[in-house]
Amino acid sequence: MTTPRRTRAAAGALPAAVAVLAALAAGCGTQHADDGAGAQRPARTAVATPSRPADFPCPGESATPTPTATAAADAGTPPDHYAKNHGFRVPIALHGQARCDGLAAAARIEKALEPLRERGDFDPEHTRTALVGLGYPAGKVNAHQNGDRAVGFLIVAPSMCLEGSLYREAAQADAFGGYPDGSDCEPPRGGH
Repeated sequence: MTTPRRTRAAAGALPAAVAVLAALAAGCGTQHADDGAGAQRPARTAVATPSRPADFPCPGESATPTPTATAAADAGTPPDHYAKNHGFRVPIALHGQARCDGLAAAARIEKALEPLRERGDFDPEHTRTALVGLGYPAGKVNAHQNGDRAVGFLIVAPSMCLEGSLYREAAQADAFGGYPDGSDCEPPRGGH
């Protein structure tokens, strides 16, 4: 019976290959300031990140930016999971010209509802009639009773959603771009 012979080259090939692979794996994902000869490598270019569309002052609006929400004062408090878990219910903000169009539409609505507020008329049907009178299709205007002395409304406009309330103190309207997971300006139901 003959035994297979191993040559020195064959016997050393496997450990050498393993050593090369280990060396390559060890260097994977690391960055070096130079290549050993003192020459600097070129800097990595920044990856483009999506940006929010630019907002500009709309007619009748001051040029000062609106304040943004600030971080919690106590950094030791646990994060607010309610906000994270209900983020799908946060309306999409309008930007650019759409934002200006939304502010103008909200102002028109508030002005149209002012006579009802002055009379103390909190009938949802009268609110709906006033909103349809602004040119919104009747099938896209919803008004509902919100307590004894308030009416809530929602308008599905072609390029935005308009929502607000008529209170004893004021008529208030806001424009937004819908909801991330909603449809026809209605907030999505459910969550986790």
